[in-house]
Amino acid sequence: MISFEFPVTERTRILLRLEHLYARLGHFIGKDHPYDHHAALLVLFELMETASRADLKADLLQELERQKQMLEALRENPQVAEETLEGVLEDIEHASSRLLALTGKFGQHLRENEWLMAIKQRAGIPGGTCQFDLPSYHLWQQKTAEVRRQDIKRWATPLMPTAEAAGILLTLLRDSGKTHHYVARRGVFQQMSGGKVVQLIRVAYDGGLELLPELSANKYALNIRFVSAVTGESRPRQTEQDVEFHLTNCKF
Repeated sequence: MISFEFPVTERTRILLRLEHLYARLGHFIGKDHPYDHHAALLVLFELMETASRADLKADLLQELERQKQMLEALRENPQVAEETLEGVLEDIEHASSRLLALTGKFGQHLRENEWLMAIKQRAGIPGGTCQFDLPSYHLWQQKTAEVRRQDIKRWATPLMPTAEAAGILLTLLRDSGKTHHYVARRGVFQQMSGGKVVQLIRVAYDGGLELLPELSANKYALNIRFVSAVTGESRPRQTEQDVEFHLTNCKF
């Protein structure tokens, strides 16, 4: 099975992008080659731009508090595992505390580092980070992998509370999903939403079909169209076959 997640709201879209970037950062930090650590720095710059919205911190804190209140109301529910619930509430409290402790604009410590900003500027030019363009960067790349790794971790540490908060919210959102089995006749599926708004939609199906789902959704209707995924085609073609798939709607 292969699955695709489609954000329906702007907040979910940003959370998914943050998750993607933090996953890449963790991957490249764990490697040893200078090229891997160069890729890690590029991810730091992407994070700085993606999460630079002034209201992101407030949005995350607001949503964490809303989830906390909803979960606290379940404390007296005998069908809820108390230990698990308390663990989630503790995670939310910890993430909120770390976010509140952040001061200034997201990634400001990176912007104030002239050396890093010089790399960021040159990285936008094809081949712009060659040793003759940035001799000091070339020197840094010759240091041991552990020295480079510790530097990157130091630069990344102030950004990590946002990763923790985004991870908690996406876990709660995904866990809220209800999955149903459907068939897209000749590659097309439509479902009326009845005014219900979801934050995230997951479509899962047999990955061997070489198809891609195209989705549009609003509070009135959901439309899915399966198209060919053959590399080199100028325009995807809608499949003529029936496609069995699982649809998961996630909503806080």
